[in-house]
Amino acid sequence: MAAPVQSTTQPGGGKRKGKAQYVLAKRARRCDAGGPRQLEPGLQGILITCNMNERKCVEEAYSLLNEYGDDMYGPEKFTDKDQQPSGSEGEDDDVEAALKKEVGDIKASTELRLRRFQSVESGANNVVFIRTLGIEPEKLVHHILQDMYKTKKKKTRVILRMLPISGTCKAFLEDMKKYAQTFLEPWFKTPNKGTFQIVYKSRNNSHVNREEVIRELAGIVCTLNSENKVDLTNPQYTVVVEIIKAVCCLSVVKDYMLFRKYNLQEVVKSPKDPSQLNSKQGNGKEAKLESADKSDQSNTAEGKNNQQVPENTEELGQTKPTSNPQVVNEGGAKPELASQATEGSKSNENDLS
Repeated sequence: MAAPVQSTTQPGGGKRKGKAQYVLAKRARRCDAGGPRQLEPGLQGILITCNMNERKCVEEAYSLLNEYGDDMYGPEKFTDKDQQPSGSEGEDDDVEAALKKEVGDIKASTELRLRRFQSVESGANNVVFIRTLGIEPEKLVHHILQDMYKTKKKKTRVILRMLPISGTCKAFLEDMKKYAQTFLEPWFKTPNKGTFQIVYKSRNNSHVNREEVIRELAGIVCTLNSENKVDLTNPQYTVVVEIIKAVCCLSVVKDYMLFRKYNLQEVVKSPKDPSQLNSKQGNGKEAKLESADKSDQSNTAEGKNNQQVPENTEELGQTKPTSNPQVVNEGGAKPELASQATEGSKSNENDLS
């Protein structure tokens, strides 16, 4: 059991605050100045995964989001302190009205200090959450990925995936079901319909069952419209479920498979050319044949040294075809290459699809 924080007595007779009180006061000032500082229900934003460098990831996210945010919504407007709303200069006889007006002025000044994009603590390693204000995250992220997919221009180094989050709720099954019934209506409620899949990921959470969540959400989608069908290869909509600690993040995105699961590193890669793949396979076959020929030559050289002469022409006819590709097939070298080629072609076809 942790010992209670003891306050020390200063020489003047006053008591000095403990460290915990300073931390709580600092957090309170943060929340009052710029909104929530950690992921919580009721937020919209963008969930970004990175590779062991969260600070660099936040810098790249700000740069990328501001670039495309200014393109879609115009430059962000800032208000100076002198232009912030202030209370009435004259005296007001009604004290209650004056207090209400002062509270309204404080709320308005707080909203003016909020930025369009603000990083908050996600609660998981290698995960960054950017809170958004006044924009639609799914449209912004789709615009970014669409532009990078067309231009094939790489703009980030440490950002891996960028997923829009249109809503958050508590990560309990009943809360998720209640929230999803209204959240999924714009995409799946009659007359809207489409094919869908559900992508689930959980971090630092052990009380939520994956299969149960997917089953319940799929049931809600089907109840909204019986014509909604599941498609795991190329769905029209992808329901993204990201759970971090006690917060569930939800979104519905398009072109999830086309944009390589919203991976910024993969979406800029051009699909492999089938002709190049065939040439690589041909080079591999030639290399295998050359190695087989060299082994045959070494075997014949050893045969000469040992002076082993075949007794009849039939044995000679059996030893000659070793350089033939059919013998390589029996040796097991070429079948491995063929299997690798078929697997590679299948993976390329999946990437192209």
